[in-house]
Formats: sequence, structure tokens, C-alpha cells
Amino acid sequence: MKIIVCIKQVPDTNEVKINHETGTLIRDGVPSIINPDDKYALEEALRIKDNFDKVHVTVLTMGPPQAELALKEAIAMGADEAILLTDRAFAGSDTWATATILSAAINKIADYDIIFCGRQAIDGDTAQVGPELAEFLDLPQITYVNKLEINKDENEVVVHRAVEDGYYTIKSNMPILLTAIKGLNEPRYMSTWGIFQGIPNAPIKKWSLDDLVIDTTQIGLKGSPTNVFKTFVPVRKFEGERITGSTNKEIADNLISKLKTIQIL
Repeated sequence: MKIIVCIKQVPDTNEVKINHETGTLIRDGVPSIINPDDKYALEEALRIKDNFDKVHVTVLTMGPPQAELALKEAIAMGADEAILLTDRAFAGSDTWATATILSAAINKIADYDIIFCGRQAIDGDTAQVGPELAEFLDLPQITYVNKLEINKDENEVVVHRAVEDGYYTIKSNMPILLTAIKGLNEPRYMSTWGIFQGIPNAPIKKWSLDDLVIDTTQIGLKGSPTNVFKTFVPVRKFEGERITGSTNKEIADNLISKLKTIQIL
């Protein structure tokens, strides 16, 4: 069985700051991490590898050269090989263009049973790349996966797809694209062997535009049908008010009195 996991290196949103004059992210000094939902996708692929014979896991990402660090972490977790798609022509790609580039790379890989993606990236929160990728590759897709069973003999998967009030149980043949969510598993840490042996010898391939069959009008900033018009931090327009009192009853009475004054009660 061959599995491809698409991951993305993103800025750690716990450390992100905004330039209030330009409305852009201040990336200097901000650590980069593997997108959290993508780690659930990677972990599920590795669990399949743990439980079945002859499973090969390839990790794929698009980004600047520094995204190689995310791939090395994936190798240290247990992935077999990694591919970095990096080229100045890819810069500025929106979700459509990104899925176009990823699909071209996957068509080049050609042989696969499952493609895993995270549900969405924390820097964009669109949840579009996985479904778009499935459409470009003409694959069945199941999103929001929180439980997965593999029937290798029947070449099929059985998935619990999370919805607001429960889940759907869906069966599908492979090949298929699945998007993972929190709750599917608990991602493992890098192994000691992976850190000291896997990372230094990580089999990372680097593919540029010249290595792929792509319509260049569909990639990069010019090929992206969507653009970010403006980024800003919401401005707090008023301060909160603390309701005090010597006892809980007095605090409650003061709160009720305040609500009546502003005609909420």
C-alpha cells in the first residue's frame, strides 16, 4: 500500500504578530511548525504503516526552501520519503493554484492508494485544498475524518465523518483522498532514531516547475483567482465593566440592576 500525505509548514499562530501599518504578518522571529491538522493526517498514515505490511508513506509539501524542515520532522516521525515542491513560480498561489501544483506532483508520483490531507491550515482556515485536490485528481473524497478502518483485502476504507451532531459512516474504494481532524489520533513525537539517523539521511526530493507538467497560467499569484485584499486586527471599541459586590447575592443584584439600566432586562 502506498500513501501520500500532504502537509504544510505554517507560522505558529501562538507567536504571530501583526504590523498595524501594513496589515501583514510579522514573520521575523516567529517559529514555523507542521500545520496541526496535517499532523493528524501524517500520524494516521504512520499508524497504517505500523499495522500493515509493505506500506510506504511519502510526505509532500509546497513552500520555500525552509519548508524542508517540516519534511525532516515527518521523516523523523516515521515517513519513508519526502518531496519538496519549491519554485519562485509557485509564490503567491491561492488554494486553487496550490491544489493545481500538488495534483501535478501527485500525478508524477502516480502510484498511490490513499492521499491524506489535514482538514485545513491554521494560517488560511479555508479547508479548500484537500477537496480541490480530489477534484483535480478525479478521486472520491471524505472530509472531516475522525475514525478510519482499512480493509486491505477488499481495497476499501470505512470512515466515520464528523458532523455537528454525530458522524456518518461511509465506505469507499481506494484510491481515495481523506482529510483528517483533531480526534482522529494523537500524533507521535519524533523518534530518537529519526532525529539522529532519519533526519541526517532524509531522502528528500526537490521538484521545481521544470519537473512538473503544469499549465503555468493556473499557478502563482497571477494564476490565483482569489486575492487577500486586506488583513487587519479588530479594534476594541469599548472597555468591559466589572460588576462588584461584597457577596455573591449583592453581585447578582448589581448585575441585574445594570442590565435593567441599559434595557437588556
